[in-house]
Amino acid sequence: MSTGTTAPVPDVFDPRRYACGVPYDAYRVLRDEHPVAWQEEPEVLGWPAGPGFWAVTRHADVVRVLKDSAVYSSHLGATQIRDPDPEDLPFVRRMMLNQDPPHHGRLRRLVSRAFTPGRIERFADLARERARTLLGAARERAERGDGTVDLVAAVTDEYALLNLTDLLGVPDGDRRLLLRWTRRVIGYQDPDEAAPRVLDGSGKPLNPRSPAMLRDMFGYAHELAAHKRRHPADDIMTTLATDPELTGPELEMFFFLLTVAGNDTVRSAAPGGLLALAEHPRSYDLLRTGKAELAPAVDELLRWHPPVLTFRRTAAQDTELAGRRIPAGDKVVVFHAAANRDERAFADPGRLDLARSPNPHVSFGDGPHVCLGAHFARLQLRLLYAEVARALPELRPAGPAERLVSNFINGLKSLPVQIG
Repeated sequence: MSTGTTAPVPDVFDPRRYACGVPYDAYRVLRDEHPVAWQEEPEVLGWPAGPGFWAVTRHADVVRVLKDSAVYSSHLGATQIRDPDPEDLPFVRRMMLNQDPPHHGRLRRLVSRAFTPGRIERFADLARERARTLLGAARERAERGDGTVDLVAAVTDEYALLNLTDLLGVPDGDRRLLLRWTRRVIGYQDPDEAAPRVLDGSGKPLNPRSPAMLRDMFGYAHELAAHKRRHPADDIMTTLATDPELTGPELEMFFFLLTVAGNDTVRSAAPGGLLALAEHPRSYDLLRTGKAELAPAVDELLRWHPPVLTFRRTAAQDTELAGRRIPAGDKVVVFHAAANRDERAFADPGRLDLARSPNPHVSFGDGPHVCLGAHFARLQLRLLYAEVARALPELRPAGPAERLVSNFINGLKSLPVQIG
């Protein structure tokens, strides 16, 4: 679908532009004319410049990269656009997210023993009641005021956090720690979320995934694991802490991954889905009246607002993608939100269709690294949206949503809505 002219390659790297919204117009230019496009990586927000990377925006190419771990490695340079400091790279590579088969498969099998559908389903009643309670309090607050409420502050942040800490088995008094760690790691590009920023001896910001910045989280993981060995319970940390095949460093990295990814997947997806419904009243009415089924609606809302914007791979060998030669060692970054709006994979992708089928969105990735907690995330979203539809006859924007400054997470910091 060429326009007949070659448009300049738009910048989709700068995290500040995502604070104004996902740049879907720029993504379309890239898909149509520059499906594998070189992006500069200048210094921004105090973070040093990088060597640049290839942006992959078409659905088929994104899937190809995610599935082919032999050519597009998660291990060589890890999975964030920004290169880790060389001295931190061996540490970062210990995380399951940053490994390739076969080592990745071993770790995934170990953690999947704990992350079972049966255990997750047992949380359904608790999560449903939590959503009902949070929405009831939000509605009361709105009714006492001007009929508006910030659903991020009142509902979705707490919902995601408390569900995760129940699943992990984190004591009530420690639960705010997980939110603090998540914001530090996920929101590091956002001046508001990252404050106060920690600097190294040369005045540069410290990578939030560096050993120095994770020391407190890892110390807590060991304390919690020791507690679970003494007082076992039906939770993920008990299973991991008592697994003889899991080493101490692997336990640390699993706790990091489950805390950050497990929390922020729903923490980002839930308000994004609610914003989509508030902006599409006919779709919300279909959901509220039961004319739209929840399962396909959840997947369409995930397609519309994927929680993760990008993931990075590194070319393990010279290769070619969409006619572009990619030398070994180059960074290759897939853009999930761009792939989810690709006309080559979705009919009328700019239309919110809660009954869309098929819906091959890549919001949970694809290939060997497809999201391990996708079942848990879908369950939480399904329960939340059902309770929203039951509790709120009206759902309309009451002002612009405040977005996270990030080219990684599609986050909302606030979502003011009119509910009464």
